Amino acid sequence: MKIKYATNPTDFKSYDTTRLRSEFHCPGLIGNGTISLVYSHYDRFIFGGIVPSGQSIKLPTYDQLKADYFLERRELGVINVGDPGKITVDGIAYPVNNLDTLYIGKGKKEVIFESSDPAKPAKFYLNSTPAHHEYPVTLGAKADVNQVELGSQATSNERIIYQCIHEKGIQSCQLVMGITELKEGNVWNTFPPHLHDRRMEVYFYFDLPEDHLVMHFMGQPEETRHLAVRNEEAVISPSWSIHAGSGTSNYKFVWGMGGENKSFADMDSVPLTEVM
Repeated sequence: MKIKYATNPTDFKSYDTTRLRSEFHCPGLIGNGTISLVYSHYDRFIFGGIVPSGQSIKLPTYDQLKADYFLERRELGVINVGDPGKITVDGIAYPVNNLDTLYIGKGKKEVIFESSDPAKPAKFYLNSTPAHHEYPVTLGAKADVNQVELGSQATSNERIIYQCIHEKGIQSCQLVMGITELKEGNVWNTFPPHLHDRRMEVYFYFDLPEDHLVMHFMGQPEETRHLAVRNEEAVISPSWSIHAGSGTSNYKFVWGMGGENKSFADMDSVPLTEVM
C-alpha cells in the first residue's frame, strides 16, 4: 500500500509538475489480477482498485494499519466500474454489477472479491475511512440511489450525480461516496468550484476514452495548478483545495470524501472572480 503524506498550501505554491504529480496524482490503480491501494494522511483515507481476473482476491490487512484485519477499525465503500462481479463478506455473497455500490461496515473480517467472468473482469474501486460505529453491509444498485441533475448544456457541465453512500442513501460513519456522470457534449465537472474545509476528497476518473484526458484543477482559489489525468487515474484533493476538471470528452468519476461530517451541502462556493 502506497503512502501519500499531507502537504500545506504554502509549500504547494512552489511545486513543479513532477512534484505536483508525485504528491497528488495516483495512476496504476486498476490492473488485471491485482490489488493496488493508496493510504493518504489526509483524514487517513484509503483508496484504490481490486481487479480479480482468474482467481478471487481477498482483502488483506497492512502493516500501516496495525490491525488484525482491514476493517477492524475502518469502513469500506466499493463501486464496480467494470463488468459484473461478486463480493463475499463474512460468508455472505453480494452480486455487484456495473456502477453498483457495496458498503461494508466496521468489524467485518473477511472480504473476498470475484469477477463473474474472468475474461471480462469486475473493476472494484475502493474508498475506506476510520470508523467508530458498525453500520450494516448494504448493496445499492445504481438505479436505486438518489440522483441529482446539475449544470446545463450552455455551460458545458450538464451532469447527473449519483449519491451512493450519503446522508440520503447508504449510511456510514464518515465515508461519503458517489458517481458523477457528464452527459454527452459536456466536459466541465464541479464548476464553479467550491471548498469544504471539513473534508478531504479523492476523484477517480473512468469511462474516459484512452486517447483523451481531463485537465484537473486544484489548489487554493487564488493559486491554482493543473494535472493531466487519464482513464482510471485518481487525484487527491486536500480540504484547502478546489477540485474541478475539464475533459476533451465526456466521462465519469467516483468522488469519495472523509472528514468531520457527512453533509453533502457543506460547501463553501468560490466565485469565479476569485479563481486565479
